[in-house]
Amino acid sequence: MKNTLHILTGLALAFTLAACGKKEESKAEAAAAAPTPAPAAAPAVPAGDLEEIKLEFPKPMFIGTPVPAELPNLEKADPSKVVKSIMVPKGTTNLAKGKKVTSSDSAPIIGELSLVTDGDADGADGSFVELMPGKQWVQIDLGEEANIYKIAMWHYHKQAQAYIDVEVQVSDDPEFKTGVTSLWNSDHDDSSGMGKGSDPAYVETNHGRVVDAKGIKARYVRLWSNGNTSNDMNHYCEVEVFGKPAK
Repeated sequence: MKNTLHILTGLALAFTLAACGKKEESKAEAAAAAPTPAPAAAPAVPAGDLEEIKLEFPKPMFIGTPVPAELPNLEKADPSKVVKSIMVPKGTTNLAKGKKVTSSDSAPIIGELSLVTDGDADGADGSFVELMPGKQWVQIDLGEEANIYKIAMWHYHKQAQAYIDVEVQVSDDPEFKTGVTSLWNSDHDDSSGMGKGSDPAYVETNHGRVVDAKGIKARYVRLWSNGNTSNDMNHYCEVEVFGKPAK
C-alpha cells in the first residue's frame, strides 16, 4: 500500500512539474513572438517652433499613354493628397544632399550612385541611377546621428509605373543588422522576406512620395525595392532626408 502511495505521489508531482514547465515554455514563446516595440518618436514640437518647407518638384515626364500598373495594394491616384510642403522644426534641412550613397549593386547599370543625393529629382536621362533586377537597396550615410522628420523619395517617373516592395528603413548600424526601424513598407505579402507591410504601392509621378519619420534618431537611411510593374529594374532619381543633427 505504501509503495502504491509513493508511486501515485510521484506521478502527481511529475504531472505538476510538467504542467509548470509547459506554462513557462508558453510564456517564453509568447514573449518571443511579441513584436519589438518601435523606438519612441521625438516629443511633439510646439507649433511656434515649426516652419514650412515647400518641396521642389521636377517637371512631369510622362510620355505617351500610361499603362495601368497592376498590384493588389495599389492606391488610387488622388491629386488632392499630393504633399507639396512639410511642417518641420526650425533649422531643418535636407541632410542627404551631397552625402555618400552605397548600394547592394555597387556597379549600377545606368548612372552613378551620387545622383541619388545630388539635389536633382528630374526624371530625364542622366538624372537617375538604375540598379540590377530583383531586391536591391540604396543607402545614405548622413555622417552623424540626426533627428529625421521627413523623407522624400523619387523613383523613375518618366512613365507610369509602380515600384514593388518599397521599404524605407533607418538605423545607426551601417550593416542594418541591429536597431532597424521601418518607416514605410509596401510589401503586402512578404515576398521580399522582411515582413509584411501595410503601406500602399503607388504610381510614380514627379511629386514623389513623402514618408513621415516623426523625429526618429538615426544615421543611416536605406531604401529597398524589388523591380517595378514595367520591368525588373530598380531606379532612383533623388532622396531627400529632412532633419537636424541630434543633440
